[in-house]
Order: sequence, then structure tokens, then C-alpha cells
Amino acid sequence: MTLILNRNDVISVLQMQDCMDVVEKAFAELANGTAVLPLRTGIKPPDGVSLYMPAYLKEMGALACKVVTVYKDNPVKHNMPTTIGKVLLQDINTGDVICIMDGGYLTAVRTGAASGVATKYLAREDKNQVAGIFGAGVQAKMQLWAVATARDIGKAIVYDISADAMEKFVSEMSAKLNIGIIKAKSPEEVLQADIICTASSSATPLFDGKLVKDGTHINGIGSHAPAMRELDTETIRRSLFIGDSREACFSEAGDIIIPVNEGAIKESHFYAELGEIITGKKKGRTSSAMITLFKSNGLAIQDAATAKVIYERAVEKGIGQKVEI
Repeated sequence: MTLILNRNDVISVLQMQDCMDVVEKAFAELANGTAVLPLRTGIKPPDGVSLYMPAYLKEMGALACKVVTVYKDNPVKHNMPTTIGKVLLQDINTGDVICIMDGGYLTAVRTGAASGVATKYLAREDKNQVAGIFGAGVQAKMQLWAVATARDIGKAIVYDISADAMEKFVSEMSAKLNIGIIKAKSPEEVLQADIICTASSSATPLFDGKLVKDGTHINGIGSHAPAMRELDTETIRRSLFIGDSREACFSEAGDIIIPVNEGAIKESHFYAELGEIITGKKKGRTSSAMITLFKSNGLAIQDAATAKVIYERAVEKGIGQKVEI
């Protein structure tokens, strides 16, 4: 029997702390060599792209593959989202697919969770810190949720080009997290924050890196193409640069690819993968004045780890539908 979990099922069982716990273990497995992470495979049918993201975590016993499609005409032609994701979780002993679950909310939470883990290891540990969020969409909300889980956040500042999006963000997240949230009038206002998350769709830098204050921790989430970047060269140059994966950063992250190509920094500016910090192979923050930066591209190990915890929680609560396939 295969368990089917829809979006509401996933939402009902997935909490940020649980997700952060398993994502942290997944990054540790990657650093310790017990994770199998093949390259993402893409196929391009006529109207879109289909991506296949498999992963296996030996210590956690998680084997899964996420299928993500991006069809830009879906909303107009089929009244469906542009991006659709499903995750197939397998039994590591038999190989059977034991669960098929919606991947949209899973992806959003596990992306936030990676920033939460990075914040746990890299941000200053002061009380009553300020979080700054660029973007006000789904992922921006997950970023704030994760940061507030990892650190004592007393206030947040959000900036988005859409006033309506900011209004909805403030209404939803202030109630969810019970913190005050300020709508910034300019990007510069966000830079007073102690922890900054960039979760926008911008292809060009969001702010001047010269204005980032000492001691800031930055989570860079939004850009995933060699020619796109949310963070300018000065921000990268001033920061201790940690990525989720070195390979992914130098394949997809314009935030570091562009400064390297400019000759502003060398490839050696990439200091460590997050798993190396988690496992103590490399040190993270070494002073309160240091600017630390985590660049997230999104890895299938995050999906596999999160899918397993969702499945376990769903089984515990008797949620979902079992079908014979």
C-alpha cells in the first residue's frame, strides 16, 4: 500500500523545528560522505521543463526523488500553478514507493529550514535581534519563521516592491510569530537588521554591500542562475561565504560566479559547505564583527530528509489515504 498525502496533509504535520532538525542531519551526512546526491536531471518537453532530484541518506534511511515541473503557460491554459512538485518516498529495504506527497509546501519549508540551520551556526547569539526580509512571498515567510526558530527575534523588517504583498506578510507573520513587523520604505531600511534573508525574484543586487553593518548574518535564497544575483560583489567580498554545496554554487549561483568572473574574488573565497560547519570540520563565525553569508541553492537531500519526517508524522497521526498501486 502507498500512502498519498495532499498539500493540506503535509501542512498539518510539518513544523519548522522538525524540518530544521532533519535538514541539519542531512547536511551533516553530506559532509561525512554518507549521502548520495546525484546531479539534478532535466528534461524539456515542448511547453516546459521537468526536473528530477533524487537523494539517499544512509544514516537517516531516507530514499526519495522529487519531481518538479515548470510550465509557464499553466495558469492561463490549464488553471494550474506554474511550478508543480511531487515527492516519492521509498522503503530503503524493498525499494517500494511507500508514499507520494505534495512537494510544494515541503519545498518551501525545507528551503526555510536550511536558512534556519545556517542561522543557528553562523549568526550572532545576541538576544532580541532584528530580522530583515527582502521579499514578501511564500519563501520570505518561511525564512522569517526559520530565523525566528533559530534565534531570539524581537522585531522584523520586510521590504517588497508590492505594497499589498507586504501588508499580507505583516498580517500573517506577526500573528504567527507574535513579533512586531515593520514595512520598510526602502531596501536600505532593512540593512539595520542583524540577520538578513533575501528571498526575492530579483535578477540584480538588492542593496549596496558597503552599507551592510558588521556582524550581520545573511541568508541568500532567491537567485539560482549564473547570470542572476541578489547580492552584489561588495557583499560577497566582505562576507565569510558558506554554501549548501560547492558544486551547486559554482554551477548555479550568480552571487558568487559573477564576482569570480569579474576577478573581484577567487574561487577560494568559497570557505565551506554548511555541512562542514555543522560537523566541526571548519569553524564558522569567529568574531562578533564578522559578516557571515549562507548561499542556498536547494538540494535533494533536504527533500529526502523532510519527506521522511512528514511520512513518519502522518503515519503516527493516521493522516492521508492508502491506495493499492
